[in-house]
Amino acid sequence: MSCVLIAQDTRVRKWSPMTVKPVKVGIVAPACRLDAEDARVVEDVAVALYGARVSLMVHPQCHFSAGHFAGNDQSRASAFVEVANDPSIDAVWFARGGYGSVRMVDVALPELTAVAKTKTYLGFSDLGYLMGALYSRGFEKVVHGPMPADILRPGGRSAVERALSYLVDMAPTSIDPAALSATKVVAFNLTILSHLIGTTHMPHLSGHVVMLEEVSEYMYRIDRSLAHITSCEPMRGAAGIRLGRCSQVPPNDPAFGLDEVQVVQHWCKVSGIPYLGRADIGHDVDNKVVPFGSVAMLS
Repeated sequence: MSCVLIAQDTRVRKWSPMTVKPVKVGIVAPACRLDAEDARVVEDVAVALYGARVSLMVHPQCHFSAGHFAGNDQSRASAFVEVANDPSIDAVWFARGGYGSVRMVDVALPELTAVAKTKTYLGFSDLGYLMGALYSRGFEKVVHGPMPADILRPGGRSAVERALSYLVDMAPTSIDPAALSATKVVAFNLTILSHLIGTTHMPHLSGHVVMLEEVSEYMYRIDRSLAHITSCEPMRGAAGIRLGRCSQVPPNDPAFGLDEVQVVQHWCKVSGIPYLGRADIGHDVDNKVVPFGSVAMLS
């Protein structure tokens, strides 16, 4: 694998290479591509924050192009497997969402080794499909959080810094406080979780607080997805639902008449799943980190 390494900058946070092992982060794109220049900007942010405490290794597949995707299905699966199985890499950071992980997940999963289970996997949006599959198979370090492509959003540097602070320091300040107070928690894009239901990749969420966010979906589709999610067997015994931000909702004609909070409250009442309030997640620069499973020990 051809990689880009972050050079040492001893001016950033006093650090001794004799006492601290740098965190090696592999960046791979199971969905849409990441422009090479955008990757370099993210590398510069990492240098400014952590110097040689972190090395970002950008897999060349991130820059492949095959129509909508960052390379064809096989190349995306192969790159993910290569990075996940590499014992020198501590964390896998997904480059960007869009669409694509559903097309490579069944190719990739059988190739993962025991080494892959030791790593952190960080991403959100479309990557929730792959992350749900990993979590359902006992991967213990699956994490919802900002991706390198968030650097493209206005103010996106703050999102990238938040992700890096978790990857390098597991900083509790990067985590949604509501996640820290939950016994178990997961976070998904609403549509992606709905599409996971009925597949072999859907995790059982009994005892979990389920955090949900959405972007660019009509309110009736948000309503439909919540009807599906709250009625499915893997949600039985869920500790509750928290609603993140539903942004860029297109106008409905005629007006739907209910907002996203009223919709989720309705389906929680119908299903008996507690509605626990809001979550600080969404398709924006304020998107917080949510480690899957139990994170109370980090508080």
